Amino acid sequence: MTTRNRPRPLLLACLATTTLLTACTTGSPEAGRPNTNPPSTPTATSSNATPTTTSGTSAPTSAPPSRPSAADGLTLAAAEAFIRHYIDLMNYASQTGDGAPLLAASESGCEGCKQYAAFAAKVNGANGGLSGDYFERVTEVTELVKRDSGHLGGSAKVTVGAYTTKESPTAQPVTSTPASYTEQIALSPAGGNWVMYEIKLEDR
Repeated sequence: MTTRNRPRPLLLACLATTTLLTACTTGSPEAGRPNTNPPSTPTATSSNATPTTTSGTSAPTSAPPSRPSAADGLTLAAAEAFIRHYIDLMNYASQTGDGAPLLAASESGCEGCKQYAAFAAKVNGANGGLSGDYFERVTEVTELVKRDSGHLGGSAKVTVGAYTTKESPTAQPVTSTPASYTEQIALSPAGGNWVMYEIKLEDR
């Protein structure tokens, strides 16, 4: 899985310790995220702009996004709603540094998920590590297919705006331009609902 220079991209990108992740390169999109823009034309914003969630609401600051009722159950429709919700949880982690809600919605063995949460705890909007339009936005969820194993595979097309990443207070800032990419996703059933089993960022 590859990533970009922001929390999401860098996070999931650097989650590349698993087979999901391919490489951590400055030019590749960040996995999960930081995250994205409208379907066809990502909109760049100033470095001090306030990111928005996939639904276009104000960025979460005090409480993590709640799982929508549409994401309950093990149907394909529930899987799509969950995937969109999961990206919101990634955005929340990128902004606040709190990856607990993300991990709670993940399979315990999802190494990429744990790596993303760990990176977000270190580099996030709250501590100045991320700034600009770093939230990922889902433009489309496709190819949802249930496997014989009980797992479900699919992909999400995501966009992200212009943002800046700083891995430490003294580090040189790295600026990323608006981009779009695809995340390959695998879900597993747990307690009657889908949870994230694996997530892999692909080059746009």
